[in-house]
Amino acid sequence: MGGVLVVVLVHIVATTVAAASDLRPGFYSETCPEAELIVRDVMKKALLREPRSVASVMRFQFHDCFVNGCDGSLLLDDTPSMVGEKLALSNINSLRSFEVVDQIKEALEKACPGVVSCADIIIIASRDAVALTGGPEWEVRLGRLDSLSASQEDSDNIMPSPRANASYLIDLFQRYNLSIKDLVALSGSHSIGKGRCFSIMFRLYNQSGTGKPDPAIDPIFRGELYKLCPLDVDQNVTGNLDSTPLVFDNQYFKDLVAGRGFLNSDQTLFTFPQTRGFVKFFSKHQTEFFKAFAEAMLKLGDLQSGRPGEVRTNCRVVNARPAAHLLFESRLKTQANNDHRSI
Repeated sequence: MGGVLVVVLVHIVATTVAAASDLRPGFYSETCPEAELIVRDVMKKALLREPRSVASVMRFQFHDCFVNGCDGSLLLDDTPSMVGEKLALSNINSLRSFEVVDQIKEALEKACPGVVSCADIIIIASRDAVALTGGPEWEVRLGRLDSLSASQEDSDNIMPSPRANASYLIDLFQRYNLSIKDLVALSGSHSIGKGRCFSIMFRLYNQSGTGKPDPAIDPIFRGELYKLCPLDVDQNVTGNLDSTPLVFDNQYFKDLVAGRGFLNSDQTLFTFPQTRGFVKFFSKHQTEFFKAFAEAMLKLGDLQSGRPGEVRTNCRVVNARPAAHLLFESRLKTQANNDHRSI
């Protein structure tokens, strides 16, 4: 058994180093040279089948990377011993189109089994969602490993609510070394897709506990939102996040300047002094927005936890593990807990 544990130890150390190592373009150029083309092909088909789906997939990068790094933990289904991130407050009844990632993974497993991680699929597919809807292209850095677990609690503690104001968002993003410019640029992901009435009911009927609507909402737009989301509405009804929801452009920022932001966390970027300048700038200069967005997505994609990982064969479940491997992981966890108590 000792020899087996040594082998397992070497494997875990190797995967830990891989998770923390520098990511790079062309990571799969030898092991799976068609990887990015395969992802793009599936994303094209998803766009034709349901345009909203690619916007949904693009959001996976933010929701995955902010919670313990870009490790595909978001994609794990619940198990009897783990409640994953899909049921977290910011994700439940909101994130969708997980089947698109399943389709990408299936195609990649046929071409090059066990090579391309689900975490990297999210990164590539997010870039493709933007490019296929009119936004910028950028060269993705790859080489991530998939997490061995997920945590609803971690997601609940980290992910911002649609009620969040700019001050809170600035502080949150700075914890990840993301600047105010990065925050505003990444918020431009709402250039495509839809949001639920659930996320704006307080803005329409009880902003800050006043029993009144958010005064920052343009009156004409507020009337449109009342029709979309009356008090007795099914709160899963959706509305456009900007006025060109199928095209990735800078209309989102033009809408914020006009008081037509759908979410409070969007409109606050214009009402708050520290972020307003970037909103105005991006509303006038689409090329600069595209450049800033690509740079911010790359920074977001670099977030790594350094935890042990693997390349899942199914993005929804961790790979089957030998009994010795499970025993060692249990001992490793126990030792880590003991070390923490002794600090």
